[in-house]
Amino acid sequence: MTTEFPLLYHQQSDGIVAYREGHPVTAAAFLADAAALAALLPSRRHVVNLCADRYRFTVGLAAALMREQVSLLPPNETLATLEQLAEDFPDLYCLHEGAPPATSAATFCFPQRLEIAHGALAVPAFPSQQQAVILFTSGTTGRPKAYPRLWGSLVAGSRAAGKRLGIEALSGATVIGTVPHQHSYGLESAVILALQHGAAFLSERPFYPADVAAYLSAAAPPRILVTTPIHLRAVLADDAPLPALDLVVSATAPLPPQLAAAAERRFHCRMLEIYGCSEAGQIAVRRPAADEIWDCIDTIRLRQDAAGSWAVDAASGGEFLLSDEIELRGGGRFLLHGRTADLVNIAGKRTSLAHLNYHLNSIPGVSDGVFVMPEEREGGTTRLMAFAVAPALSTQAILAALRQRVDPAFMPRPLVLVDALPRNALGKLPHEVIRRLAAERGR
Repeated sequence: MTTEFPLLYHQQSDGIVAYREGHPVTAAAFLADAAALAALLPSRRHVVNLCADRYRFTVGLAAALMREQVSLLPPNETLATLEQLAEDFPDLYCLHEGAPPATSAATFCFPQRLEIAHGALAVPAFPSQQQAVILFTSGTTGRPKAYPRLWGSLVAGSRAAGKRLGIEALSGATVIGTVPHQHSYGLESAVILALQHGAAFLSERPFYPADVAAYLSAAAPPRILVTTPIHLRAVLADDAPLPALDLVVSATAPLPPQLAAAAERRFHCRMLEIYGCSEAGQIAVRRPAADEIWDCIDTIRLRQDAAGSWAVDAASGGEFLLSDEIELRGGGRFLLHGRTADLVNIAGKRTSLAHLNYHLNSIPGVSDGVFVMPEEREGGTTRLMAFAVAPALSTQAILAALRQRVDPAFMPRPLVLVDALPRNALGKLPHEVIRRLAAERGR
């Protein structure tokens, strides 16, 4: 017997699914929009959902599921990326808003107005084994890789993550996300989480700190902020008044406990962090202000062998080799030591770039910073370098503070002050970008 999972879990047809331009969108209206769009979509197998409006994106996702189409979610919308997708998936078309994207692939513009049929619609349910999306890594370490995700795995993971986050106690919450929904974290935590827990998501994606504060203040409580460390740091540094929230969630990069504690003080609520990846989705949750230990969500089990650490997804049956160094503590709990590729061994001493980045960003006055392992090494010796954004500090002051925190073997040579680091929309530093920066500024 095939297991099916519904598109959403709003108990009443007048339950709020989204807020768009300040207006609530009911479950009935959302289902009508999705059905109307599904009737118009081209008869193809794959769709690249490029809608920046989160509501339109979600309607497009639902319509594609209704047509048994797979949504492709690339890391960016560059011509090179879209042309690469068109080569790999010749039958795709791009669902977009406004002007068509620069691509030779077929396109379909989201209608300005959808013709809605009269009468209430039942909530559709889809087989757990139906392929829903293909997510792509951000490309921070090279060419993006494709990872298919089943509908059942997305739903089960969202429900399990929601349980760890305590969403059940926040009935009818509003989810405000600063992250792009084409990314696995944004998709699962700013869209699927709301659909599967009877919450409402904000259609807009605020970027600037003042805009984030304004949307948070205007949102109907309970309120959940889904963000990243780089966005969170900017919001907390801004002078705009911040409202009390019910939950703040972060992912995509390690969250310093000091930043988490500051967020809890300013927002008067818990600050929780999600560990996950495009391959397996959400894996574990922790509260960094109180504990460094991660707790796996109920659908995930970790195991280790000679190859490394594996995440076993009970919902799909898949196993995924993780790119991080993990120390199992039993009972689904573990310590995260950083990415395997980021481990550093100098003079017989070992650490990780994540550990060094943590200490650099913990220095008062440093608003952003990163350690880099240059590919070229002078005289066969390893020399770390670092970049820091710290307008009020000198390199000497930062180095003096670092000496109090890290082993002398890992001190950067050189430390370069910059106006800003070239982070992407998720707050990540793509490998090619940071390597180019190291080559240009680290001479």
